[in-house]
Order: sequence, then structure tokens, then C-alpha cells
Amino acid sequence: MKVTMAQLNPVVGDVEGNMAQVVDTLRKCSGDAPDLVIFPELFLMGYPPRDLLERRWFVEKSQRAIQELRGISQTYPETGILLGTAIPTGEGTGKGLYNSALLIYRGQVLFRQNKSLLPSYDVFDESRYFDPAPKIEVFPFKNEVLGISICEDAWNDPEFWPRRTYPLDPIAILAKKGATLLVNISASPFHVGKEEIRHRLLGNHARKHALPVVFVNQIGANDELIFDGRSLFVNSRGDAVLAFPPFNEHLQTIETTSGEALEQYTPQERVESVHQALVLGIRDYARKCSFSKVTLGLSGGIDSSLTCCLARAALGGENVLGVSMPSPYSSQGSVEDSRKLAQNLGVQFRVIPISDIYATYLASLKEHFKRKESDVTEENIQARIRGNLLMALSNKFGYLVLSSGNKSEVAVGYCTLYGDMSGGLSVLSDVPKTMVYELARYVNRAGEVIPKQIIEKPPSAELKPDQRDQDTLPPYEVLDPILRLYVDDGRSAKEIIDHGFEPEVVTWVIRAVDRNEYKRRQAAPGLKVTSKAFGMGRRMPIAAKYNS
Repeated sequence: MKVTMAQLNPVVGDVEGNMAQVVDTLRKCSGDAPDLVIFPELFLMGYPPRDLLERRWFVEKSQRAIQELRGISQTYPETGILLGTAIPTGEGTGKGLYNSALLIYRGQVLFRQNKSLLPSYDVFDESRYFDPAPKIEVFPFKNEVLGISICEDAWNDPEFWPRRTYPLDPIAILAKKGATLLVNISASPFHVGKEEIRHRLLGNHARKHALPVVFVNQIGANDELIFDGRSLFVNSRGDAVLAFPPFNEHLQTIETTSGEALEQYTPQERVESVHQALVLGIRDYARKCSFSKVTLGLSGGIDSSLTCCLARAALGGENVLGVSMPSPYSSQGSVEDSRKLAQNLGVQFRVIPISDIYATYLASLKEHFKRKESDVTEENIQARIRGNLLMALSNKFGYLVLSSGNKSEVAVGYCTLYGDMSGGLSVLSDVPKTMVYELARYVNRAGEVIPKQIIEKPPSAELKPDQRDQDTLPPYEVLDPILRLYVDDGRSAKEIIDHGFEPEVVTWVIRAVDRNEYKRRQAAPGLKVTSKAFGMGRRMPIAAKYNS
């Protein structure tokens, strides 16, 4: 069978636009005369549609699109169309919807396979909206017997996980029922290392059942989630025959009898994949939210410098405004470093001093703060002035404000609510500080873009004289591994201490993470690049008392 794999970028909610992509894809690949064109999971609606699925008009719009597509399919009488959408169950109980894969051919919906395994962990909440498939069937089409599954259906291989989430293995059922070709349509989000996990998982299915596997994944970014694509065709020996490029739309036709493996399947380099993911995340968030320009504060530090580089790569220098807002405690070097960065990138640059505004604040509060020593309050006033200035520019000129706090800072609350946390998108909120340095070196791999002095100088918020991050925080080389164990892996204090960390440091970090939950709840959406990000995939209580 000749199969066209369509790795595309849908827009959530835009049924008409996603439908137009389907039609355009059919036209583009018609010269290859494919037997089957395969689109990703829930492609007509975009993934994840979330509570749009609870709007009857939205589901009905998708149903009308399916009827339209049935008519269009008759223009391509030799080609089947396999794509994902939500379908009403027709039952009087349950959620009332299936997450479905439809096979459309010559004006008819020949076959429908509903999703069996509905994830409800981390960023997923599918059991909120869908009912599980009542049955799993194969379907003969052309020269193959199709075993169709949807994303999570392929992720419960008992030989792959030490602990299975579900009692059911849909892939094994499809193989037992006589499938000759396994097809998985997916909206599988990116995180560091996910690509390699997918490749091993799909290869394991192929080897175990001696069946080739077609895996079609979407690309693009929708809110916090980034989708890397990296669709695969794996032969019956478990070898990758075809691997699509990551983070880009791609369309390619392959014969399912093709069995010659790639010379070597090489996952994308870790730092390169995070860089591409963040660039795509900024570009799609801006585009899909109807922003063409962004602005951000340039402090002369590594976080804002990296964020500016990513924004420039995503949108072009002419669409990025960096703003230096020096206070009485800012070094002249920070302003000049920011200016040099802006020149290197070709982005717009402005300097708006805040010393006079800050003095006015202090004068206004002097009577109310009398007999009180200066403390973090005065530091935070400076950060909040900067946040207000950026939001004023956003209001006046229509910029999307990017905040640049990293995961290490956000985790322990080393950030100012309504100050440097202000913005429409938090670009680095899932990037630990140690990874920030890796990304900065990656940006400079072909020459100095981020000035050397920005990378080499000790991190500082510059909100009081001679301030350094390490005056308040453990060294990032210590902090980040503790955060990974506590936040990402869910380890207890004792387990973390058993890894060799000082008990006092571990206790401080855990308390800082827990007591700053209220800040993170009010933060801008952040782009997810690790296995556990703050935001939609981490639902911790605020008003609570517990010890780990």
C-alpha cells in the first residue's frame, strides 16, 4: 500500500482552517496517487480542544466538516483519508463523545476506531471529555488489514513499562485480530528525551508482533504544549525506515513494503531540540493569538538575553523590542551588554530609566514605611515598575510581553509577582538555569551572539547593591538536581538527601517550592520542555499543610 503521512500543524478550534489543510494536502499528494493519506489525532479540531468539546456547536461544526470531506473524497476515488476528530457516542450515559479515527473513502465513512485508553495524568485530561472505545477491530483496506490506534493506545506495552497504567493493550489486540499494518495517529507532546522513548516503544511493538508501524504525529504549539512531530515508519523488525524532521510540517509518501532501514536512527541532540521547541512555541503562541510583535525587558542577564534570541529566531528582529530599564542599582555594563546583544540580533532597542519613578514610589511610601528598614519590598517595587512599563508598551502598540524567568527561579519563588512575572508568555519557565547556560552556548555555537560577558558574569537581579543570586539561592548546580528530584520525579526529602545532598539545603528548597505555589498559579502560561512543567500538568494545592 502507498501511504502519505501528513505531519501538520492544526489550530485548536479552527475547524475551517484545519479542514482547508486537509484539502490542500490531498491536492499536493495527488500526484503520488496514494492509497491512504493519514492525518494526526483530533486533527479537525486541533489538540487539545479542552472545554470546547463541551460546546455542542463546536462538535456539530466538526460533524459538518466530516460531511463535507465525504464529498471531497469522491474527487480522489482511489485514496482513503484517515484522520482524527470527536464523534458523538449516541449513548444516553457517559461523556457522550469518542476520540475517533475515521477512514473516509469514495464518499463514505468506511470505518471508525475510537480511542481505548484515555490518559488523565500530567497534561492530559481525556477522561474528562471522552468515553473509551467499546471494542477494538481491524479493517481490511486495499492490500492491507489496518490496525488503527490513537496515541495513548500504543503506550501500554507490558514489556516496556515496569508498571502499566491500563489493563488493556490495544496494539496486542489489533495484532491478534489479524492486522498487517499498524497505524497510530497521535498528538504526542514534546519533552526532552520523548523522541527516543517513542522510537523504542514503536520499535518494540513492531518486533514483538512482526508488523510494520506507521506513526503520524502533529507539530506546532498550542498554549503550553509543543508538538515535535517526528513521525515514523518502522519496519516489522523494529527499524526506522523513515523519520520525519522535527518541529516542521512535512508530507511524504512511502510504500508499506519498504523495509530498508535508515543507516542509523539518531535522536535530535537534546539542547538543539529544546531550542527548536522554544522557538516554535513562541512563534505559534504569537501567531495563533494574533500577535505579530513581542517585547521584553533586557536586564543584561543571561535569561532575558536568551529569551530575546529565541524571540528573534521565532519572529524576526524587526518584530522584537528589547527594553533596558536601569534602576539606581543597575550597572552601566548591563545596559551596554543589552545594547550590544540587540545590535548583534538586529532587534529594536530602547532605554527607559526607572530611577525617577522609583524615587517617586519611595517618596509616596516614606510616611507609611517609617521606622521600617529597607528589605525585599523596595527590591520588588523596581521589578513591578518594569512590569508596568512593558505592559504599557503592550497596550499602546499591541506587543505580546514575554517574561523570561527560568524554572529554577520560578520553582523557589525567586521572582516578583506582578513584576518580572508579568507577561503573556513565560518562555523559560520550564528551563532550569543550568540548561539556560547550555542553550546560550548553543546560540553562540557559530559565533558570539550573546556577549561573552553576559554568560560569564555572576547572575544578579541588580535590585540592591552588589546583589548576587548565590547570596539567596544554593548554587544552580546543586539547586537544579534537587528540583528535578522533587518537582519532576516527586521524591521525598529523605530520598533526595539519600542522593547525597545536604539536609539543610534540601529542606530549604522544598519549603521554597511549596510556599510559592500561589505565585505560579498567577504566572503567564509557560512552554513545556521537560517531563514535568509548572502549569496545567502540575496541580498542587495552595492553601494546604503537608510535609514530604
